[in-house]
Parts: sequence; C-alpha cells; structure tokens
Amino acid sequence: MGDTNGNDVTAGLPGAANLAFVEGLYEAYLRDPASVLPDWQRYFGEIADGEFRFPKPKFRPSFRPSSIFNPPAPARERARSRLADPEIAAMQDRVYVLTRLYRVRGHRIAQIDPLGLPRPIPAELTPEFFGFTDADMDAPVYSETFQYDEPLTLGKLLERLRNTYCRSIGVQYMHIDDLSVRRWLQRRMEATQNRLQLSRDEQLRILTRLTDAVTFEEFIRRKFPGAKTFSLDGSESLIPLLDLAIEKAGEEGLQEIVLGMAHRGRLNVLANIMGKSARQIFREYADTDWKMHSGRGDVKYHLGQSTEWTTAHGAKIHLSLCFNPSHLEFVNPVALGRTRAKQDRVGDTERRRGMTLLIHGDAAFAGEGVIQETLNLSQLGPYAVGGTLHVVVNNQIGFTTSPEEARSSPYATDVAKMLQIPIFHVNGEDPEAVAQVVRLAMDFRFEFKRDVVVNMYGYRRLGHNEGDEPAFTQPVMCRAIAKRKSVREGYLEHLLQLGEVTREEADTIAANRRELLERELSEAQSTKPAAPPDQRRGLWAKFTGGPEPLDKEPSTGVAKAELSGWLAAQTKLPADFHPHPKIKRLLQIREQMAAGVEPLDWSAAESLAFASVACGGMRVRLTGQDSERGTFSQRHAVLHDYQDSHRYMPLQHVCDNHAPIEIVNSPLSEVGVLGFEYGYSLEYPDGLIMWEAQFGDFWNVAQPIVDQFIASADEKWQRLSGLVLLLPHGFEGQGPEHSSARLERFLMLAVEDNLQVVYPTTPAQYFHCLRRQALRSWRKPLIVITPKSLLRHPKVVSSLDDCAQGSFQRILPDAPERPADQVRRVILCTGKIYYDLAEHREQAKHDDVAIIRLEQLYPLRREMLEASLALYPGGTPVFWVQEEPGNMGAWVFMRIQFGDSLFGRWPFAGITRPPSASPATGSHRRHKQEQLELISRAFGEK
Repeated sequence: MGDTNGNDVTAGLPGAANLAFVEGLYEAYLRDPASVLPDWQRYFGEIADGEFRFPKPKFRPSFRPSSIFNPPAPARERARSRLADPEIAAMQDRVYVLTRLYRVRGHRIAQIDPLGLPRPIPAELTPEFFGFTDADMDAPVYSETFQYDEPLTLGKLLERLRNTYCRSIGVQYMHIDDLSVRRWLQRRMEATQNRLQLSRDEQLRILTRLTDAVTFEEFIRRKFPGAKTFSLDGSESLIPLLDLAIEKAGEEGLQEIVLGMAHRGRLNVLANIMGKSARQIFREYADTDWKMHSGRGDVKYHLGQSTEWTTAHGAKIHLSLCFNPSHLEFVNPVALGRTRAKQDRVGDTERRRGMTLLIHGDAAFAGEGVIQETLNLSQLGPYAVGGTLHVVVNNQIGFTTSPEEARSSPYATDVAKMLQIPIFHVNGEDPEAVAQVVRLAMDFRFEFKRDVVVNMYGYRRLGHNEGDEPAFTQPVMCRAIAKRKSVREGYLEHLLQLGEVTREEADTIAANRRELLERELSEAQSTKPAAPPDQRRGLWAKFTGGPEPLDKEPSTGVAKAELSGWLAAQTKLPADFHPHPKIKRLLQIREQMAAGVEPLDWSAAESLAFASVACGGMRVRLTGQDSERGTFSQRHAVLHDYQDSHRYMPLQHVCDNHAPIEIVNSPLSEVGVLGFEYGYSLEYPDGLIMWEAQFGDFWNVAQPIVDQFIASADEKWQRLSGLVLLLPHGFEGQGPEHSSARLERFLMLAVEDNLQVVYPTTPAQYFHCLRRQALRSWRKPLIVITPKSLLRHPKVVSSLDDCAQGSFQRILPDAPERPADQVRRVILCTGKIYYDLAEHREQAKHDDVAIIRLEQLYPLRREMLEASLALYPGGTPVFWVQEEPGNMGAWVFMRIQFGDSLFGRWPFAGITRPPSASPATGSHRRHKQEQLELISRAFGEK
C-alpha cells in the first residue's frame, strides 16, 4: 500500500493482511496516535485528513468468489491465507477503510430529509476516492466484520453499505468506544440492511395510525379555523412511532412509561396515544368551561394525561404524559425523576419496570442547556432509569430560525454524542424506516440500559402557530413543502403498489375516523362539562392541598431514648473501617451528644430528623452538590475509609427495617437535578424528598423549575409536591455570590399558601420542621433557608429534650423574663441576624428592646404575629431588621403585607442595608463595618 510519496507502508509490517489487526491499530491510533508505528501514523493521518487518495489497483485478485464465502470456516481460512499476497492485501485494506467510512460517515449522504434538499457528498464515500472504477465492481472481496451469506463482490458490498447506512436511515454510532456495542449494532443493521419485513397487519396498523394523525389535524383546522393547535402536520409519523414504541415496551415487560414533550403535536398525542377524548379537547377549543377556571388552569397544549394502554398481545402499560410549561425541554428531568421514583417505589433496582420517553424539538434539543444536564444524568447511579428513548421531531426550523442560525453542529442531536449511545436519523416520510428505527432503538435501550436518540426528519407545513406566515422567512422551504402530499397518502401509495391494501380499505379507515370526530364534536357542543379529573388519587388520595391547616398539626417529638439510640448508632463503625482522624473526633462529640453531655448542633439534629423519618417507614432522599459531606464540612453522612476510600453510611444502620435513606452527591447541575427531584417528589408524596444547593445563591440557575413547576403547578395543573429545598444563606463577608438565597424571590411567588418559606434559627426548630413536612398530610413545597456560620455557632444548639418535646414554632417570642411594659421598641427579624442582635443587646444592655423571630415567613400567620405583639403597648415602634439590602430579603414582602402600621396599633418600619443591585459587598472589612452600622441602627443608636 503506497503513501503520498509512493512508499509501501504495509511492507514488512506484521499482520498487514489481518483486518482485525488493522482495525485494532486504527482504534489505538484514534485514542493515541503515538501508540502505533510511524508508518501507520502517516497512513491513518492521511485518511483522517481526507487528503489521501488511493491509487488505482494494478492487479486483479487471482482467487475465485467461492473462496471468500463468509460462513464456512475452511473457506474463510483459505481466503485469509491468500490475502497474504501483498497486492490482494492492499485492495483488502481499501475495502476495510471503505467499509469503516460508510459506518462512520454514511449518515452524511443518507436520504433522511423528506424535502429532498441537496446534501454534499463527502469524497471519501465515493469509489473513486479509493481508486476503484466500474470495472472493479465485480471483483470479489472479503470482509471479516461485515455479515454476508453469499459470495461478496465490491459492487455488492457497496450496495449493502448504502442500503444500510444511506437510505432513509442514517446512523451515528462509531463514536461508541465499546467494540462489543458497535458490533451488536452492526449485526442488527447490516444483516437486514436496516429494513424491516412487515406483515400486512403491521402495515395496516401503521396506515391506521397515520390516518388518525392526519385526520385529527385536518378536522381541528376545519372546525376551529385560526385556533392555535401547534400542528403535527408534516411530522405525523410521530404517532405510529409512539404506537410502535409502546407496543415494543409491552413485549419487553415494561409496565410504566412516563412521557414528556412540548406543545408541537401535543394535542395529537393526547388524542391518539394518551386516550384523551376528542370531546374534551373540542370543549377546550370552544372554551365553554371558562367559568370552571377562575384564574386557574393552563392552555390545552400544556395539559397532561394518564391512561392504561393494552398492547396487541394483551399487556397492560400505564402511560403518564407530564404537564409542561412553554419553557421548552425543562420537563425532561421532571419526567426522569418521576420514572425513577416509580421504579424505586417497587424496588425495581434493575430498571426494567418503567422507562421515560421524551419528545423534543430540533431547535430546542440543540439550543437548551437543560438537554445536556438531562443527558448527563443518564448513567449516574442515583438518577439512572435504565435508558431513555429520545425522539426529536425535526421540523428543520425553530419558529422562524433556520438550522444554520440555530446551531454550530451538523445535526440538532450532536450534543447526544457526549454519551456512548447511537443516534438514528430517519426520514419521517418513510414510516417503515421509522418502524425499523423504533424497534432497534428500543432493543438497544433494553440490551444496554442506555439512552437512545431517534432524530425523525419531517417539516412544519404551517407556521409556528396557525396564525403565522412561514413564507415570510422560509419561502424556498415553504414552496417545497406545498408540493408534498401527506405522509399518509405517500405511504398508502406504497402499499397500493405492493397490493397489500386496497383504496377502499384505506377510505373506510379515514371515514370511520372522521365520523368519530364528528360525533365527539356534537357531544361536546350539546352536553354539560364533565368534572375535571381529580389529580389527587392513588398515592395522593390521603394528601391535601389548599390553605395551610392549623388544626391538623402532627406530633413531631420523638422519645428521648430513641433519639439517643439513633445518634449513638451513627458513631459505631465496622471493625475494618478506618475513619479520617478528624472524623474520629466528630464521632466522639456525637457520642457525647447522644449521652446528653453535649448539646446538639445543626447537623446532629438534621441526622436525627432523617433517622426518625426513615425508621418511621418513610423514604429519605437528599441530593445536591457535595451533600454527602456538606458544603461546609458539617454533615459527613457518607464516610470514606482513610486507607482504601471504601464508603460507609452510618444512617443506613440506625435501626432495623428502616425505609431507604439516600444522601448523594449530584453532578454540578441545578436545573437538571432540581427538576429531577421535583419529578421524584410527584411520585413519592409519602417520603422526605430534598434538594440542597451548594450555596443558596445558586438555585436561581434553576429559576424555571421554581417558577414553572414548584411554585405554580398546583394552580395550573392541580399537582401537589412536598419537595424540600435547602438553601444556605447568610451575610458573612463572602461576597455577592455566596451570601443570598434570594429569599425575596420566593416570597414574591408566595400566594394562596402555594409554598412554605421558613428560616429556622435552632437545631430543634429545623428537626421539627423536617418532621412536620414528612408527617402532615398537607403537601406543599418547603423552602428552608439554612445556615452557614451558624452550623458551628456556640449559641446555635438544642438539647435532646428540645427534639423529644414540642413542635415547630412559626414565631419565637422574646424571653418571658423581659417585662413587656418596659419595652421601648420591638425588633422583628428572621434567621441568622437574630444572634448578632441578641449578642449586641446583651453587650450594650439594651434590656428595653424585645426581639421576635419569624421562623415561618410564609404562610404568614397574622393572628400569631398579632398575639406575639399584643404583650407590648400600642404605639410601641416595631422595626423589621434584616441583613439584606432593602430591595431584597423579606422587607419588601412585610411592607406589602402591613404597610407602615402593624394591625393598626404598632408603627412599622424597616432597617436594612441600602437598596442595591448586588446582594453584598466583596470586601470583608466593608461587610463587617456595614454589619456594625446595621446592628447599631436596629437599637436606635444612630
């Protein structure tokens, strides 16, 4: 084999005729070019650069085709022996590289675009690139990696490669490092040339599902002209794709599928897959039930649905389509979290019982960062679900933005190459190719428990919504689309040519569907509205929403002996475990806490809350960045052996038969992980499900999850959640990005008791707060502002008795020994600043100042606050004091609630840092000065 200088790079190299050997060399070169000999480096480098051109062979192989017939081993061995001829080996090297290049790059010329827009043909996918001519097509060739059952010529090899990789299916899979996975895919695709042999019943089923999809879109447009439908027109093959995927899931024994998708085609999916009655959809279009909403609800193309699907073979599968906002792709981690919770609930550690199916848009898949965060969760133990089927409905446009304006990569799906998974590109106008891809994708997911991506190319016949004119921005594409018949018509013509279906059969299917839709419309116009489905059934039947109940407070105290035993159990390590020397000291202190010798600090009280909930039979799950150890080295829930790093979690050994306890480190992600845990909480109302921010400042990276799901899901979709957010907060001179959990943003969202916002100041308060969240039947998200410096503050302690008795107190009044009639001013505050105020009051002997702590900021119990103030004479000035700037923290919320007078009896004003665009100063000295001035003002000293 010659290089560009005419030298023979194969001469003298051992094993040049062994194709498996060459493939191994090439893979070694891709990992590290220096790992192969210099001659092979030059050879592979020239191929990779696309600059090398193989010279035309100067020989014809002397062996006959029968001598390279693949299956019989003796023939194979004879062929290999004859390949020792250097000239024959040179041709075989060309054949090997050609085969590999089709596997690697065949997708670049696959006919996946139904619009048939031209695609450039890479030179290396042409025979001429290898020096082959038409005269070479009958030359027999040998392939050790390509499956064939008859004598193989160069022409036949090219035909099979093109059929497999360049027809209606293009595949990217050669980036997968594991050779066994690649070989599995090759066997499945190359043996069938990526084509299914469908029975007449299967073809008829596909035609029926296409008819359902097309007829629904046409009916809606005709009956509700001008209404927004976010039509599936141009990508109707999504409906048979989903049908086939669900049927395949039934064959694999799956019992649950959680689906997530945006608005494009959602109504069609609701009607034709999710079993939502067309009657109800038509009522929503007519908006006849508007009086039932009273400010609640959501638009029809955001609504979710659950249904029971019975497969053709009688298997039952529960389908759940998640509610979703217009914020594209943010539903993805939510759907994953729901799936994982469903699996965990039934002990499905093999991840075989359920799966997630996510439907994406092409522009969003390439453009939204939450896609990467979601993909990154797929192979991480605490988040794995056994593989997700991703379906990209590729309209080749995003609103009005063309692909070249929307992404820097050739494909919308290229971000998925971060995973060791295949990406199937398929022409949506070839439903049988879609069927092949779906079956192969589902089999891959089942075999390897990995995600898989199907990029189904279609188009958008109408604008982004039906009121848009797409020809304003894509005139050429629109003209091409206008010339195309529907996918159904194209497939019907194919079946008619095969003689598998008659025109009469097809017309009958369409007529029956139209008649059904007409009946449903008539019913929608003539009947009274049905009551909206109750979302609080099944697991949620015993839980409630609405206003916070004050008369159903659970008992959150725990017997002192149990608390002591659980804490002591956490100090006992296996004999072969070697803790870090500093951990030994921590465990010794915990032993003293368990014995009542030392008071409980924050992390000890937290561990007791977790232990009590798990030993009471409720799952405990906490995830977050560095949550095992704790950002501030306070938790140490998971210990690492000092000698060999093996792990031990004491909380999993505190009692017999406890519910699962998970405390795990998350990836460096806020949106993906918070969305996942929110989804998890939807399927685990009877658990304590928590997400912890590394610093409270960072949760706003996941603002859409809070705004679109956590704060508003009950209002929009009647979906409750008991998710807990732990957000470290406190002004301690660490700068503007490590000070504020943006308390004001939660209080801005708080209305109609949709959230709980607490800022506890003692370990016992935190203990009772977590237990209250787990035990009471009222389920609303809980936002806990947690401490940093207070984790080790000598005053921030509680006794075992404090946890054994009492309950969470929404308001902590001042010490009873302070005579109320001698108080000249009252300070209201929340959180950390209380300790600064209390210390200064003691040092400056301001015995005439009372300090009241609001431990629960929302729901704000006005009657309790008024009762706490009633001790003090009317007219006594009350000041809200906070560390945060005046436009942040809780002051704005309190001002809106009360104005300049509390209950018309006590003058009310705020003492804060000056309003600022940034939460805190970056200078530690400046911070200390600001804090001193703030505290002084609080006591009226300045």
